[in-house]
Amino acid sequence: MHTISIHQFGGLDELIYSKQSRPQLGPGEVLVKTAAAGVNPIDWKTCSGGGASQFITDMPFIPGWEFSGLVADPGDTDFKLNEAVFGMIRFPQPAGCYAEYIAAPAEQIARLADAADLTAAGGLPTASLTAWQALFEKGELKAGQQVLILGAAGGVGHLAVQLAKWAGAHVSGTASLHNHEFLATLGCEHAIDYRHQSLSEYTNSMDLIIDCVGGDTGIEALPCLKPEGILVTLPSVTKDQVIAAGLAQRRRVEAIRCEPSAQQLRQISELVADEQLKLHIGETFPLEKAAEAFSLSMSGHVCGKLILTF
Repeated sequence: MHTISIHQFGGLDELIYSKQSRPQLGPGEVLVKTAAAGVNPIDWKTCSGGGASQFITDMPFIPGWEFSGLVADPGDTDFKLNEAVFGMIRFPQPAGCYAEYIAAPAEQIARLADAADLTAAGGLPTASLTAWQALFEKGELKAGQQVLILGAAGGVGHLAVQLAKWAGAHVSGTASLHNHEFLATLGCEHAIDYRHQSLSEYTNSMDLIIDCVGGDTGIEALPCLKPEGILVTLPSVTKDQVIAAGLAQRRRVEAIRCEPSAQQLRQISELVADEQLKLHIGETFPLEKAAEAFSLSMSGHVCGKLILTF
């Protein structure tokens, strides 16, 4: 099977497109023929020696934690041959999703509706689970609340806008001016141009902030929280900095590390089937062009999700 792998941590030139043997199934695992795999910042951060690199003990390492595809061998599970499935698996341990075949834990994947778009489904699990867990677990979102999404046009952000709207919240979001029309189609009531607009007019008005940007951006948004409000910060590299600023301002800050959840993926799949949730695909790349996808992701100016196709 073809894969993308690295033999050592480093830059984009360390990504190698080559052939490796198919993975062998263990108990409770399903062999999936991959249709698509999402590209997330954690992927290139890990390959460069950051991210989840501390969990990578063996080389070569195949990156990627999310995918969609068809069951090629159900093993000893209840899945059926050729069923369409998707999942985020094993995180932060190696999962090997940048490969034509994946051995996936059955308990961490979910079936897709027959009419599901397999390409879009490949980029859905990580971003949608992150948004779901940030909103409903860490953020304790309730209907009628005011929610601010920082980086609302990005992979996690644009799904968080839709999920918050579905849950009955009033949603505002920051994005470049050229993405404001896109946010309006998602249900964002107030789009804020982060380059030219100040958040000062939103002081003490937000019940929940989902910080998809981190660092100074997250810190500058803290005064927007109501006294009992919550800011959930996503980027792990700046979480301590944002948490410390929250403590200094007596504002509640929660960090998050996305966890695999087949149950939540089933709920997300139902929302997609009911057209309540839609992944916006920024761009697709064939597997062998993974370095180009990484480079674009690293720019930090992607609207929606980047996806590798097989």
